[in-house]
Amino acid sequence: MPRILTIVFRCIWAFALTAIAIGFGAMYGWEKHGLVAAIALGFVGLVVSWPFAYSPAAFFELSCQLLCELLMSLI
Repeated sequence: MPRILTIVFRCIWAFALTAIAIGFGAMYGWEKHGLVAAIALGFVGLVVSWPFAYSPAAFFELSCQLLCELLMSLI
């Protein structure tokens, strides 16, 4: 049962992260440059999200590291 839950969580994680990255890239491209940029930046979002969709631990590790650096620069 835990193995099945892990697989389900990873599938949901990968789908959600990839959808958010593609949506954000397409939205940014559409607002700034139009249709061609929306398609291009949506594809960039897909490519960039792939390593983080594969490994949630890498995503959280990088996010925490960037957040710590940001907070340290503010102090």
